[in-house]
Amino acid sequence: MEECSDFRKWDELIPDALGLIFKNLTLREVLTVVPRVCKSWGKAVKGPYCWQEIDIEEWSRNSKPEDVDRMLQLLITRSCGSLRKLSVSGLAGDQSILFIANHAQSLRTLRLPRSEINDSIMGKAAGMLSTITFLDLSYCINIGAQALEAIGKHCKSLTTLRRIMHPLEVINKLSQDDEALAIATTMPRLKHLEIAYLLVDTSSIIEILKNCTHLELLDVRGCWNVNLDEKFVKRFPKLKVVGPLVFDCYDMNGWDNCSDYSGSSGYLAWDFVAGDIDDDDPEMLDDFWEDEHPIEDVEMWFYDDVNVVDAGYDWPNLLKVWIVIIFIIFKCKFASFPRYKYVWSFAV
Repeated sequence: MEECSDFRKWDELIPDALGLIFKNLTLREVLTVVPRVCKSWGKAVKGPYCWQEIDIEEWSRNSKPEDVDRMLQLLITRSCGSLRKLSVSGLAGDQSILFIANHAQSLRTLRLPRSEINDSIMGKAAGMLSTITFLDLSYCINIGAQALEAIGKHCKSLTTLRRIMHPLEVINKLSQDDEALAIATTMPRLKHLEIAYLLVDTSSIIEILKNCTHLELLDVRGCWNVNLDEKFVKRFPKLKVVGPLVFDCYDMNGWDNCSDYSGSSGYLAWDFVAGDIDDDDPEMLDDFWEDEHPIEDVEMWFYDDVNVVDAGYDWPNLLKVWIVIIFIIFKCKFASFPRYKYVWSFAV
């Protein structure tokens, strides 16, 4: 009995230690199972130690916008200003990004792919995101040079920017050189820059290289108007340039990991839509997963680094069908237009 007394009980662990342990559990387990174990554990999961890193990107792709907003409010509020990393997809409302920005005192990494944020709201939020070092705005089709300029002026510590686009969504755009120039003039500390399929030309990329002297990775895959001279690139010995040619790493395998939420599908992420969330009632949180599409695989982890091979993998599954159709119908026409070469790379 004396030997047993030398060991501490699990419910006596300090909250920050419990937070580190709970980060290895799924989101569902942390929200619905852990609070029922004991009072100290329930108190720990309502505190900030479990919510310094929040990743609901996979889940949010198949969830209604209002449900994503409510989950963000629940988890970010629990973080009590200690949130360091946040990953969420498809933000639809202006209030969501402002809510994030208002709680971004400690935020370093922010991923907002496929979000419907625009230049105006991003300009307002940028002033409150001054601490971020990693920003992902891939597939955000409603923002442009104005938003990037605001981000560059306010986020002086930014070292990684992801601004990957869908090839089919930029076909009708004349140019996105203004975005490249905004990056060149306001983000001199960038080390990693991914702008695959952005409609930019060589002169814009040269401006980026001249001004962003700390660049270590430049991803211009699918930027078919970019033609960098090898001698010029050799002036930057630490720089790795990927593209503009697209190789096997951009095949269709990565598309199976993604699917966009469809408002007409009838799928509801929760059954509590009509009511408010009671943060003291884990039984109400059980309703989040009473659905044929559980989110038990959503983990509280985050990618800290840019994976060059996987960059651009997060594409909607439906694009496979459309690209193959376009390839078959317009094969002959596309052969004479270099700008549409990227369709070939996915359809072949």
